[in-house]
Amino acid sequence: MTRTDPSWQFTRAITRRPGESVTHGLRAVDTGAPDLGLMLKHHADYVAALRAAGAEVVELPPLEPFPDALFVEDTALCLPEGAVLMRPGAPSRAGEVAEMAPVIRGLFAEVREIRGPGTIEGGDILFTPREVLVGQSARTNAAGIAELRAILADWGRSLREIRVPDGVLHFKTDCSLLDGQTILATGRLAQSGCFDGYRVILTAPGEEAAANAIRYNDVVLMAAGFPETAESLRKAGYRVQEIGNSECAKLDGGMSCLSLRF
Repeated sequence: MTRTDPSWQFTRAITRRPGESVTHGLRAVDTGAPDLGLMLKHHADYVAALRAAGAEVVELPPLEPFPDALFVEDTALCLPEGAVLMRPGAPSRAGEVAEMAPVIRGLFAEVREIRGPGTIEGGDILFTPREVLVGQSARTNAAGIAELRAILADWGRSLREIRVPDGVLHFKTDCSLLDGQTILATGRLAQSGCFDGYRVILTAPGEEAAANAIRYNDVVLMAAGFPETAESLRKAGYRVQEIGNSECAKLDGGMSCLSLRF
C-alpha cells in the first residue's frame, strides 16, 4: 500500500539529557571519553534547533543507570497510527524501554511492543511515505524484524528488510530521509541497490558520518564538520542547520539517535 503522508513533518519530539554515566556508553571503537560539558552544550543546541523547526519538545532527565539512554530513538518507533516499543539488541540497554514506555503510552493512543525473543532498535528503521525500511544489523535480527512486520501489516504498512554493511552499527548510521523521494546515503550503503527507485544524494568522500541527519519539517539537521556534504544538500535546495556532535560521535551517536519525532 502506497502512502502519501509526509514522514518528515512533525509537531513533537522526545529527547533525554545525557547524564554523568555517559562516559561509560557503548562504542565500537574507543576514541576517548566524551566531554560531558561539551556534550550538554551540543544537546542544548540540538533541542533548540528542534524547537526552532516547530517541535514541542519533551525533554526527559538523565538516566544514570543507563549510559546510552540519551539515544532515545532506539527505544521506540513512532508512526501516525501509533508507537511500537522496541527490544534493544545491546543487553545493557534493555532497561531503557521500560523507562520510556510510560512516556510513550501517555502520548499515543495505540502502543504495541516487540516482545521477543528477537531484537530490534529504532536506529535500524527508516520510515518513508512508501515503505518502512529495516536494516538487519548486530542490534536488529530477523526475528525482531518479523515481529515488527506483523505489527506494521495491521496498520497497512509494508516493511522491506535491508542488510546493513559489515562494520556499520545501524542502518541509519549510513542514511537518512530528506523527502519522500530522496535519501542521503553513504556510497557503501547505496551501492547495494537498496535505494533503487529513490533519488540518492551521496555523502562526500571521507564524510560518511554526515549520513545520519534528520529532516524535521523544513530543515535538515546534520552534524557539523562535513562541509562538502552540507554544500551538496544546500545546492539541492535543502535548508541545512549544522549542530556540534563531536562527543556523541565518540559513542557512535548521530542526529537521529537523539530524538523520537512524531
